[in-house]
Amino acid sequence: MKHVLSIDGGGIRGIIPALVLAEIEKRTGKKTAELFDIVAGTSTGGILALGLTKDNGSGVPEFSAGDLAKLYEKRGKDIFSRSLWKGVSSVGGYVDEKYAEEGLERVLVEYFGNEPLGAALTKVLITSYDIHNRHPYFFKSWRTEWQAVEMRLVARATSAAPTYFEPALIPVSGSMKALIDGGVFINNPAVSAYAELKRLFPDENEYIVVSIGTGELVRPISYSEAKDWGKAGWMLPVLSCMFDGVCDAADYQLKQILRNSYFRLQTSLSTASDDLDDATNGNIANLKSEAKKLIRTNKDTIGRICDTLMQSHT
Repeated sequence: MKHVLSIDGGGIRGIIPALVLAEIEKRTGKKTAELFDIVAGTSTGGILALGLTKDNGSGVPEFSAGDLAKLYEKRGKDIFSRSLWKGVSSVGGYVDEKYAEEGLERVLVEYFGNEPLGAALTKVLITSYDIHNRHPYFFKSWRTEWQAVEMRLVARATSAAPTYFEPALIPVSGSMKALIDGGVFINNPAVSAYAELKRLFPDENEYIVVSIGTGELVRPISYSEAKDWGKAGWMLPVLSCMFDGVCDAADYQLKQILRNSYFRLQTSLSTASDDLDDATNGNIANLKSEAKKLIRTNKDTIGRICDTLMQSHT
């Protein structure tokens, strides 16, 4: 049986899937990279996928899911930090990216160093979008052309959310790629991960796909509020609608295709902000509460996931 894990994008809300995976690691007694044959991620989910599969130099994962949950809690403000001048010069993100990339890049260097993608402990699929050639761009750890690309650069590319961070220029096989957040076309990469599973293991008939979200948006956009918006007014709302919509579409598709072989763990954000960059102490606490709610309300489903994952390790 083959196991696939997919992690949505969602900025600081990545603490939710990190805590859900920490619960799965606690119940199984195994690290995520030991449990899954393919780990896919977009944006913050891509950072998690890379962190969960990074080798500590001895053939075992360097970070647990709990370790990566602390990344959001302790370093979120470093990632989403801007000087007074940056706030003024970007007009709050309307005429330039909202944040300078240095904070994000410092954290990525700290966690990933110069580790190449090809050293991942299990197969990793990370999404991005090539703005020069105008097509989706996938980093695949098992393919020769991407194995030498450093994890920190892959993480930088997949998390380059438009309006938040400037595009990433990444050297790949002797050429430079201008890449942005994969969430612009596939914020939930579960369908792509399933497609890769079928390509890599064409004779495999037993598998599960576990897809973990970063919280569904519940903040309404009223007609009276939106009807007079122009480009500036729609900039961030349309991005959040796009990210949320493609997640729901992928969920629907896999439910129809896989039925009982597919598990989706998602929660509505009833208390926490749905903003990608709200790294305030209060919102981090609320996001942790949302993760606890998800774990509590999906206790039986998580139990079935853990039982199925462990069948291959008995």
